[in-house]
Amino acid sequence: MTSHKNRLRGLAALGALLLATAAHADIKVGIDLSSTGPAAVIGITSKNAMLMWPATIAGQKADYIFLDDASDPGAAVRNIRKLINEDHVDVIVGPNITPAAMAALDPVAESQTPMITLIGSASVVEPQEGKKVWAYKMAQTDSAMADVMTRYMSNHNVKTVGFIGFADGYGESWLNEFSKFAALRHIQLVATERYNRTDASVTGQILKLMAAKPDAILIAGAGTPTVLPQRTLIERGYKGPIYQTHGIATPEFIKLGGKDVEGTLFPTQPVVVARTLPADHPAKKAALAFANDYEAKYGAGSVTQFAGDAAGVYPRLQDAVTRALKTAQPGTQAFRVALRNELEHAHELVVPNGVVSTSAKDHVGLDQRASVMGIIKNGKFVYLSQ
Repeated sequence: MTSHKNRLRGLAALGALLLATAAHADIKVGIDLSSTGPAAVIGITSKNAMLMWPATIAGQKADYIFLDDASDPGAAVRNIRKLINEDHVDVIVGPNITPAAMAALDPVAESQTPMITLIGSASVVEPQEGKKVWAYKMAQTDSAMADVMTRYMSNHNVKTVGFIGFADGYGESWLNEFSKFAALRHIQLVATERYNRTDASVTGQILKLMAAKPDAILIAGAGTPTVLPQRTLIERGYKGPIYQTHGIATPEFIKLGGKDVEGTLFPTQPVVVARTLPADHPAKKAALAFANDYEAKYGAGSVTQFAGDAAGVYPRLQDAVTRALKTAQPGTQAFRVALRNELEHAHELVVPNGVVSTSAKDHVGLDQRASVMGIIKNGKFVYLSQ
């Protein structure tokens, strides 16, 4: 009898130990970024922001595992499969380029692992069906950015536009979204050209754009490869307004572009123009706090929209993990499913780049409070209008 009781006590103690261990299981966050290659300017600043994340999420120790995909979609998929199959992560953060994020849908859906991407294009989350239900996105959509941009164009008498964009998913997404809102506001697209991120010359495309005599020109790209078309336009004597997308907002763009990018008009998110935002902007406090902390660590003028997006992942995880822990423990399929579900239930969550309210149909959750127009003035990104 005593032996039976002792055995029961031993089993109870073991059970308590296992429960205690499970309750303190680390949350594993697998992070795939383009820290090298053409998109490195985006990946590096994103990683810098993530290195500022706290060591715990919702009271649980967090294990952040970083991998570099070298701006290669194939490498991104290999990284994500490793993070899922070997490291057994609870969530994927990244990739930060559209082709890689689209390719990553297969492994995350197969393994039922939620993914929070850092890309601009909404193609990874829209429509919310099939594999895409496992994907979320931090950056404001190209659609919302095209909306605020074309509204500004319309208010400033732009009737015709020439377009040159990346010959990839980013460029195509922008062409589609811009075309839609341009038509809505009676703005005519009079010339369309494409170029590759690695091209050394775009003279042919620029001459064709200028021959169409547009009121303004839109360059749809991200990072430093967007300087080339703008510099070529200036060298060829183009005098009209030049618009870029939210993908330019890095100090490297200004540094490389110099006087050629002064006066550039672009849509962006609050972090980029935090110091010049109106006092009543709902994200100003969070945007300014992050910008100050980031620049204290990495240098004056170093903050970017991509850093702001990456910073916003942490409050998104903190919010969703707090609820997911009520039904399952990290390291299990049940927890991954619960986390995916809870990421759908953010409500008026303020992050550095806006205010997030997600749903089963909306895996971005940002509204027009996350879209503003900016201008490059005296070598700085400055708020222009809502």
